[in-house]
Amino acid sequence: MADAIVNLAVERISDLLINEALFLKDVKNQVGSLKAELKRMLCFLEDVDRLPEQDKRLRNRVSEIRDLALDAEDVIDSFILEAANGHAHQRGFRGVGKRFTSIFTKPPHLHKIGVQVKEIQTNLETISKSLPAYGIPGDGAGSSSVPSMQQRLRRTFSHVEEEDVVSLEVSTKDVLALLMTEEDRSHAVVSIVGMGGIGKTTLARKLYNHLDVKRRFDCLAWVSISQQCNPREVLLSVLMKVFSPSTNERELIEKENEKDLTRRLFNVLKQKRYLIVLDDIWRIDDWDILKPAFSRGRKGSKILFTTRIKDVALRADPCNTPIELPFLTHDESWKLFIRKAFPRNKTDSRACPQAFEKLGREMVKKCGGLPLAIVVLGGLLASKQTQGQWEMVHRSIWKGFQVQPQGQEYSAVNAILALSYNDLPYQLKPCFLYLSHYPEDWEIPKKDLIRLWIAEGFISSSLESRDVLMEDVGEHFFEELVNRSLVQVGRQDYTGTNAKTCRIHDLLRDLCIEKAREENFLEVVVPQSTESSVTLAEPMLRRIAIHPSKRSVCVKGEHQKVRSLLLFQNEAHAGIDLEISECKNFKTLRVLSLGRMDDGETGEWHVSSEIGNLRHLRYLKITGRAIFLPSSIGRLKSLHTLHLVFSGYIDIPDVVSELERLRHIVLLNAKPSFRIGGGLRYCPRFLPKNLETLKHIRVHAKLIENNAVAGWTNLQSLGLVFDRAQDVKPILISLRELQRLALLSMTFWMGSIPSYRDLEPLSQCQGLSKLRLEGEITEDPQGSHHVLKCLPPCIVKLTLTSCFMKQDPMGVLEKLPCLRVLILEYNAYKGSKMFCSANGFPQLHSLQLKNLGLEEWEIEEGAMPHLQSLCLKYISELKMIPEGLRYITTLQQLELREMGNSFNQRIENKDGKVGQDFYKVSHIPNIQIK
Repeated sequence: MADAIVNLAVERISDLLINEALFLKDVKNQVGSLKAELKRMLCFLEDVDRLPEQDKRLRNRVSEIRDLALDAEDVIDSFILEAANGHAHQRGFRGVGKRFTSIFTKPPHLHKIGVQVKEIQTNLETISKSLPAYGIPGDGAGSSSVPSMQQRLRRTFSHVEEEDVVSLEVSTKDVLALLMTEEDRSHAVVSIVGMGGIGKTTLARKLYNHLDVKRRFDCLAWVSISQQCNPREVLLSVLMKVFSPSTNERELIEKENEKDLTRRLFNVLKQKRYLIVLDDIWRIDDWDILKPAFSRGRKGSKILFTTRIKDVALRADPCNTPIELPFLTHDESWKLFIRKAFPRNKTDSRACPQAFEKLGREMVKKCGGLPLAIVVLGGLLASKQTQGQWEMVHRSIWKGFQVQPQGQEYSAVNAILALSYNDLPYQLKPCFLYLSHYPEDWEIPKKDLIRLWIAEGFISSSLESRDVLMEDVGEHFFEELVNRSLVQVGRQDYTGTNAKTCRIHDLLRDLCIEKAREENFLEVVVPQSTESSVTLAEPMLRRIAIHPSKRSVCVKGEHQKVRSLLLFQNEAHAGIDLEISECKNFKTLRVLSLGRMDDGETGEWHVSSEIGNLRHLRYLKITGRAIFLPSSIGRLKSLHTLHLVFSGYIDIPDVVSELERLRHIVLLNAKPSFRIGGGLRYCPRFLPKNLETLKHIRVHAKLIENNAVAGWTNLQSLGLVFDRAQDVKPILISLRELQRLALLSMTFWMGSIPSYRDLEPLSQCQGLSKLRLEGEITEDPQGSHHVLKCLPPCIVKLTLTSCFMKQDPMGVLEKLPCLRVLILEYNAYKGSKMFCSANGFPQLHSLQLKNLGLEEWEIEEGAMPHLQSLCLKYISELKMIPEGLRYITTLQQLELREMGNSFNQRIENKDGKVGQDFYKVSHIPNIQIK
């Protein structure tokens, strides 16, 4: 992986020589010479990487080269920023051509970089002279060039199918039979046992979503346990899923201690037939702690374990024999391999060319029948088109086995997984290793991950063009990791095809951590519960990840080379507090994510002005109740992403316009009960032109006067809060010029009431796919046109909140040809009747109605032919479920919450007695009434 780091450093230095040429003009020869020396080292590193074994001296040489490359990048970066800062002090930043002039006449700057660059180059030359002693020439043979990313880039994320399931029919039948058995006893545990990667979780998910299971149990909950079990977090997670509390109840529950949560969950489950899945449980002690929370429940209640340790299953419930998953047979292994190696012909067992089959079967045999290893091997070979490439993989696997200690449970699997990692293009290796930052079972937001890759420098700006942004390249990198089966897609976004989150399998995470440790890539800090605080020791690595804890984390001392400092938080550990004594001790910091939730009575957090000293900072995320940023953030000239998560309010000085490299401004209220406008004090007059994400800001008159919005040509996601009705139409007219704009959120706040004509320009936003409107919308007093008639036909997801419309919106919305997700909530529609006509909503998959005054709802046969999910919440006046619902045979899930007893009784099926409207919903496999 060192070659990947050095390659990225060379690319970064190349970028600096091109983009900051005026800064480096007087030291260009020295920097260019350093770049050339690093490129020579690259050839050596690529040759070393092909060696099956490396002694300690050789590994040290590799480590020294990597560190020198990173030092060189830091030196040049620091020099440019120091020079720019000095020049800005004199004249201010007014344009690229005027920024860089007189600073290079100052000998101290030139002398400083000259000395440092010369020192690095001397060290590299010393290493180069020692290379023949290892039998490797200094200039090396090198490897073939990597194809251009811009040529390979695909702008859309290809649809990813769920993991292929092979030979689970027998096991599914056995486990299902145990789940359906009406045992009348407490703590009836059904266990699925097997080694990591054999398919335990895959089988459990298949059963969890089984139609018979959803019909049998009143409530279901899934929670991952893993090696680091946190009982309070587990109890809270289960409780939220089986109880579905209101916002106020949720806030109370989150404050309860473990004992209170145990008692509450016990009471909630008493009257229910429940199924709780505890995925990946390792210790019987963890079960003993959790067990008191699970009451007997109604007859037939079950708990489903997946575990690698058979003794845990036997001790949890001696009455039920664990279901042990077998390894795949050779035929089953071959069938799964074909699906992954030849995805276009996955159903044809003869898809493998005859010339490849012998090699393929030998490699599959090495997987030992373990599905995960087969899936990864297939993903690796899917990109290999020639017999020679297959033979190379075959040889590599054999070498891997020769160096692995024989007899170890995972030696064969590790060899295959390591080969898949080694086969990654150099750009993807650090992207994959970056996943080792995340805690076990963490759900990773894709967009945030890509922004972090960019901030770390893993995606070179040289790959960017007029039509291709670095974020687009990041999407392609992400897709490559998914296609190679190194990353699993988690949740999908509103389009149903793009990934929103991802996860990494435990075995792959273990590989990721092992490789990251070998490469000195990162340091993970896990605060111990016995410690009152955590102090980061010296020397630390360049990247530090601090995993969730209830303890505060205090960062002290000088950490001159740390590039990223990431603090992971979740709801169960909202009290984490990270303090930085002096930001000047983090001179090379590029990524900073921190948070504090407990800041006295007011909850105000006035971020230290020292944060302005982090001149290399590219990614800044702060989580808190009330956040006040200092004006010194205007000095963060390298900032790429500013992400603030608040639960009260935020205050940002209007200096952001000075941050020319800023791409993403994300301001999110962590409390969904708050309307977006509440607590938002950010009202900028100017903003950088290269923004891609801007949500959410208050609209200021200056934005309109300067026509600033029309200049945001790269903008893709926009969230606006309006205080004045007259501002809406001018802004919408400007939005028509934004060809990339796909997501738009508009909040009409503080009595701002636009007329129906103000929304008319929306019809010309032809690229818009996701739209959210919040706040009162005045309709046409003549009633000749519906206020929403202007919506563009390309809308895929639409959310309407507190719009107080009097005309039924369904007649207009059902004509949107691409609409997949529709949410009407909090009096979006004030009428009492709603009508959905035949053939309306041709693509709708999900419909959510919440807090409406609806009394009657009619659905004609043929309406919503693809609807899969329907959610009705707090519509207490609705008399009955629509008759037309029985014609929607695609419906898989119906969720009803606080709909009134009489409404619920009409569709219930209890103890053999069915309500008078049950026939309307009997075809729906998953019905939840809360």
